[in-house]
Amino acid sequence: MTLSTDTPAETNAAPQLKLPPLQLGKLTVDTPVVLAPMAGVTNKAFRTLCQEYGGGLYVTEMVTARALVERKPESMRIIDHDDHEKIRSIQIYGVDAVNVGKAIRMVVEEDRADHIDLNFGCPVPKVTKRGGGSALPWKTDLFTAIVQTAVREASRNDIPLTIKMRKGIDEDHLTYLDSAKIARDAGVAAIALHGRTAAQHYAGKADWDSIAQLREAIPDVPILGNGDIFSAEDAVAMVEQTGVDGVVIGRGCQGRPWLFGDLQNAFEGTAERYRPGVTEVADMIYRHAELLVETFADEHRGLREIRKHVAWYFKGYPVGGELRAKMATVPDLATFRELLGQLDHSMGYPGAAVEGPRGRAGTPKVPSLPDGWLDSRILGDTERLGLVEAELDISGG
Repeated sequence: MTLSTDTPAETNAAPQLKLPPLQLGKLTVDTPVVLAPMAGVTNKAFRTLCQEYGGGLYVTEMVTARALVERKPESMRIIDHDDHEKIRSIQIYGVDAVNVGKAIRMVVEEDRADHIDLNFGCPVPKVTKRGGGSALPWKTDLFTAIVQTAVREASRNDIPLTIKMRKGIDEDHLTYLDSAKIARDAGVAAIALHGRTAAQHYAGKADWDSIAQLREAIPDVPILGNGDIFSAEDAVAMVEQTGVDGVVIGRGCQGRPWLFGDLQNAFEGTAERYRPGVTEVADMIYRHAELLVETFADEHRGLREIRKHVAWYFKGYPVGGELRAKMATVPDLATFRELLGQLDHSMGYPGAAVEGPRGRAGTPKVPSLPDGWLDSRILGDTERLGLVEAELDISGG
């Protein structure tokens, strides 16, 4: 992998700072960077690839509490870790304190994780319209019950429990400060905030000022910042602007597992950055495909999974549309290797074309919520019944 080191004249282009390790209860994360759970992305294959470049906390895809309680095979697969994963980190999503408690108790008693995160950030309409995801913290009694139960069950084996959330439902219905105080009082080990509301989805700019306000309001618990970190320089800027203890990386690492190497270098105070050319990216995505085949023990499924990554890996690289299309329908490893061999391997790192936002940002939308959801911050009996259908295997936040 090509490394570049900026000269003194380029210091502004490659800022760096010394950031101490992230302490989560008894756990020490040497590089204060967290891989955000993303459905169909942050499986064992991708986590392995990212960890080969840099340190951090690498979280599984989100899994629902109900699915864990029912021991659904796919959910049990999701929370499985390889032996090399030093901190086994999983994210659970739930809308009912009883199910969340049962799921965490199972994880603890069967020694399936070293760290547990709760997701309160999903903005997907089919979740929020049932009162789940980023809509849930509006109901303070429900939020309190879930977090208190989760912390209590995790503490049975001294497992640190953290939460990830958004600012609120929309700018008129913000919940993050209230929720953070509830979570702190319940004993969470850290709080991650995505600086957007549910209404924003991923559109517009993340509000880093809200993250700074949270840092100021909750000085006694580690705060992690999330939103619009697409480079090591973005991460440094967030830390300097907000004072957070670490950063959470989501869309920014799609097709760029080397970003974790850049982040480690930045937080260790060096200016070295990865600058892969076409050959290096080709080798990387092929290794990713091999790891997916190994993860699922199924070549067909592994190659089906790699297809979504093609556009992310080659964003900004001069790869023709016809070749991209073939790679996006690749049937097996042999064909994939052949197609990658057709790339122009003389091309180096394209520069700015590779940087910046990745994935679909979408557009702001009026949040889908249960009827009358905003009328009260206390959960009603009818709303409680509707929550059952909110627990879907969907990620985002």
